[in-house]
Amino acid sequence: MPNTISTMSFSILARFNCPRARRGHSVRSDQLLARGTRLSCQVRKMPHVRIKPTNSYRCKDASCTHLSLKAPFLRVQSSLLASSPFFPKAKVENNKSRLPSFLHISDYEESQIDLILERATEVKGFLRAGDRSFRPFKGRTLCMIFTKPSLRTRVSFETGFHLLGGHAIYLGPDDIGLGGREETRDIARVLSRYNDIIMARTFAHQEVLDLAEYGTVPVVNGLTDFNHPCQIMADALTIKEAFGSVKGKKIVYVGDGNNIVHSWLELAAVYPIHFICCCPAGYEPDKDLLLRAQSAGFSSVEVRNDPLNAVRGADVIYGDVWASMNAGQKEEGESRYKAFEGFQINSKLMAAAGPQCRFMHCLPAERGLECTDEVMEASYSLVFEEAENRMHAQNAIMLELLGH
Repeated sequence: MPNTISTMSFSILARFNCPRARRGHSVRSDQLLARGTRLSCQVRKMPHVRIKPTNSYRCKDASCTHLSLKAPFLRVQSSLLASSPFFPKAKVENNKSRLPSFLHISDYEESQIDLILERATEVKGFLRAGDRSFRPFKGRTLCMIFTKPSLRTRVSFETGFHLLGGHAIYLGPDDIGLGGREETRDIARVLSRYNDIIMARTFAHQEVLDLAEYGTVPVVNGLTDFNHPCQIMADALTIKEAFGSVKGKKIVYVGDGNNIVHSWLELAAVYPIHFICCCPAGYEPDKDLLLRAQSAGFSSVEVRNDPLNAVRGADVIYGDVWASMNAGQKEEGESRYKAFEGFQINSKLMAAAGPQCRFMHCLPAERGLECTDEVMEASYSLVFEEAENRMHAQNAIMLELLGH
């Protein structure tokens, strides 16, 4: 930010870790004058904050020891920015004021993932107890973009955002024609002016990347053909609830090396787990992503082709469909299903893992193919807790992105 700024009106939103507030609190101002201007905090009458030319922000009260935050956590919005000589158009186009997004789990550090999981547990506790007083999203809107069918993603995002006080808008495949009727970069800029946060569930991963690149509000990756980070955060929350911790747990995925596996690999690159992808030869996950996870030094990461040996000692056996309708794999027909013979998750495979093992599946499931009805309904199945946790994990992600 320049050392001197002409008077203009816009809003500024930053997150502060202050011991006087139960959670991070927001600071908002209608006016930014010259350098050194004080901003009054409207949450619990917190002390004033001074903007410094260094782009760090500290509480003016000497008794307050909250941490300073840097420019990436600053959001600046104004209709005057484009025409202001102090904020040239090039800077706006480069999204200097863009808030962080949630696109890949590997963009986050271990400590940040722990904080999101803790927050998910906390907010889940409120909602499970019937407490609807926590409404941090009041007055905010979530724009949800879908280019493929959805049950859990739509309902969990829309319901979760509503329960925390916000309003969600659904845009289906025929509403905007993402990347077709209108370029994604234009859609990103327009929606950023109407909404506080965007969630997108798309086929092409590049579409989500473009929304984040050209938009100025956080973008949450609700699923692409490449990865599914929200699902794996919900999975991590479920494992934490079942075992007390995710760290060091042996998770064996049995099936196709698809977008679910890619997000597990992204987690393994920054978070200590033992992850095995057990799949038929020729159905392995992305090689570059696998190599990055293995070389990161956080986790033990393997690819195997023998399910009975792979699952021994596993804490979790994880399944997914063998052929995704969204990815066009159903068209491969019987040839694809034949490759997965011997990879069904059944009672024999669960027994081989041991009595401590739990079963998980991201849904939808094709019972009788990748898993049996018996396994889905067994006492060791965490499938429906896992599905519920989509909402709680996503709420925590959005709370983090919006500075709450």
